[in-house]
Amino acid sequence: MIEILKAVLFGIVEGITEWLPISSTGHMILLNEFVSLDVSPEFWKMFLVVIQLGAIMAVVILFWDKIFPFDLKKEPHIKKDIFTLWFKILVACIPAAIVGVLFDDLFDELFYNYTCVAIVLIVFGILFIVVENRNISKKAAPRITDFSQITYKVAAIIGIWQLIAAIFPGTSRSGATIIGALLLGVSRTIAAEFTFFLSIPVMFGASLLKLVKYGLVYTTSEWTILAVGMIVAFVVSIIVIRFFMGYIRKHDFKIFGWYRIVLGILVLAYFMIFAGA
Repeated sequence: MIEILKAVLFGIVEGITEWLPISSTGHMILLNEFVSLDVSPEFWKMFLVVIQLGAIMAVVILFWDKIFPFDLKKEPHIKKDIFTLWFKILVACIPAAIVGVLFDDLFDELFYNYTCVAIVLIVFGILFIVVENRNISKKAAPRITDFSQITYKVAAIIGIWQLIAAIFPGTSRSGATIIGALLLGVSRTIAAEFTFFLSIPVMFGASLLKLVKYGLVYTTSEWTILAVGMIVAFVVSIIVIRFFMGYIRKHDFKIFGWYRIVLGILVLAYFMIFAGA
């Protein structure tokens, strides 16, 4: 029962942090320092990624009309604009997919620790504030306010920003891609939604990679923990995505930048004191 309650907590954290630009993986790694699951190391590495499938299903349901490329009620049945959008999404996914497959183990070994997470939290927190201040000072309206205006070149550049998140935990995949999109003149709403859509193939691919790598041989207790975590992440994600989309229509991203900076400093301070004790 204690492990189930821990899984609920991990699901809540995943559902909140997957969509806010504050790093879900970073928060999960940090949470594990304080509330670790009693599972095998292999299951934990798989759990850290596959639990995100619950959160991804929330995107699929909430944005179904914007991402499903078929309309069975009308002729023709194919929605060409949505097919085009998916081609752009796939282009944006290529850099992270290639690097993730080739160097997944190396990145896990080098960067999955509290020091890296804390530093990256701070760096990208500062970037959010700088980018938003830059946009305010220029007083320029976004150049891209619709998915049809996202070119393949823009999609590829956003994909490179996503690659940074694939390498460094604590970056936030949504945070990195949103920053990249804002710098390219994409509106906040379109940047956030495009980021959400990017998460679908990325997270399904990452989950498949982990399942192939670590297999399916786990205890009944471990499978129950994963199922509970995914279900909770799904429910929380529905709430958080709706809140987030309403929030960014009226506000900028600077509050998330300040949150990242404060959290990164607290994490560094805590572990420096803890390590020295």
